[in-house]
Amino acid sequence: MSKLTILITLGIVVFFLFAFFTKKGSPSSSIHRFKVKTIDGQVFDFSSLKGKKILVVNTASKCGFTPQYKQLEELYEKYKDKNFVIVGFPCNQFGGQEPGSNSDIKEFCTRNYGVSFMMMEKVNVKGDSICELYKWLTSKDLNGVESSSVKWNFQKYMIDENGFLVDYVLSFKKPDCSKITKWIEGK
Repeated sequence: MSKLTILITLGIVVFFLFAFFTKKGSPSSSIHRFKVKTIDGQVFDFSSLKGKKILVVNTASKCGFTPQYKQLEELYEKYKDKNFVIVGFPCNQFGGQEPGSNSDIKEFCTRNYGVSFMMMEKVNVKGDSICELYKWLTSKDLNGVESSSVKWNFQKYMIDENGFLVDYVLSFKKPDCSKITKWIEGK
């Protein structure tokens, strides 16, 4: 083998190793770099969730999928002691199904579904005014895994303990579907 062939082969190997190890390893691909506002207007730093699996869900109070709040709460209660959290982001971009203020949304979720998982302030999850977190969730260039678009309320994004996007589940899949529970349980 000539020196040139060896150098080219080594260059190709280094390139592929670099591509493989940086796909999910760059700081821009971690949710832990984000700070958002809670439904009460406090700043929340996602870096405080290092070591936990995170289910991010866009929610709405007047949607056919709204009963998923109950299922989300049940899922949270079942797994919260196993390094699992749910973070809800109310959104009014799908049929105007979340018209209330943050305080209205909080009161609705607490009164009707006993929601105790984290709820953030109302955001946009698509379009020109998409919030930075959802821009990251939906862009492979930013999350390093895959691009998607939020199709409707209650789309669920799975984030691993290191803050990297794993996958997502469309709205019609219930929070306790096998794809989500197997992911939480590490199966």
